[in-house]
Amino acid sequence: MWRRLQALGAVAIKNSAYVLPRTDQAREDFEWVLREIIKQGGEASLCEARFVDGLRDDQVEALFNAARDAEYGGIVAEARRVADNLPSGEALPEGRRPQLEAEVARLKRRLAEVSALDFFGAPGREAADGLVASLEARAQRGLERMADGRQLGDLHGRTWVTRKGIHIDRIASAWLIRRFVDPGAAFKFVPARSYRPEPGELRFDMFEAEFTHEGDLCTFEVLLARVRLDDPALRPIAAIVHDIDLKDAKFDRPEAAGIDRLIAGIAMRHRDDEDRLARGAAVFDDLYEYFRRKRA
Repeated sequence: MWRRLQALGAVAIKNSAYVLPRTDQAREDFEWVLREIIKQGGEASLCEARFVDGLRDDQVEALFNAARDAEYGGIVAEARRVADNLPSGEALPEGRRPQLEAEVARLKRRLAEVSALDFFGAPGREAADGLVASLEARAQRGLERMADGRQLGDLHGRTWVTRKGIHIDRIASAWLIRRFVDPGAAFKFVPARSYRPEPGELRFDMFEAEFTHEGDLCTFEVLLARVRLDDPALRPIAAIVHDIDLKDAKFDRPEAAGIDRLIAGIAMRHRDDEDRLARGAAVFDDLYEYFRRKRA
């Protein structure tokens, strides 16, 4: 029965006490489980509860996020395995593209299943989304050489669109855009897949975006390359964002663990994306100043 509860996204707070966020769907799911347990001769109770002592709401949310992060981690590991087995270069050998498309479809199904149970926006989704999107792009058109960002036209005064629930890569990328690319940028936060861009909008770190993961590069790194920002103080920031977002310790920056926890704290405390961006931008302003002066 515990497998059934896990499939619903429930987490255990005691040996035999499982919880879900209070929704009509959760109540219906639990009612079906309750009937099955009783039908098999067991005992179970269903209740609506509010913690008044002991576990806090944020601690319960952390349990949900830890469960989803573990599942996202499995998707990331599988996506990296697929990517590592792809040939270098743009062209795929004959017969390899259908195989890659099947692997991407399987990863997308698994990602959709986990995302449907991601009630509180677990941070592990960032890396999983990015890696699966990168594989999908390779399956569709091969890895393309990075185009000069100027081919997209004037980048000033634009509306920049990204997924709701911003975390490390989207916060850092939005900061980079407003600080170095488009000081008058407006940001729009939308659902991950169903959004259709309006004329003149630029998307980043989302499905079919103009700026998103490419190969093993996070969106922040792609932006740096495509708009040709060669500020030396931005390079260590890119490495930190990469290490946190992709969780591969490629650069092994010592600052990554601290920045990771700081951004996670911002996300936990602030539900609104504009608030997250404002708080995160202050962090990256100070981090940039540190690296700028360190080189002086």
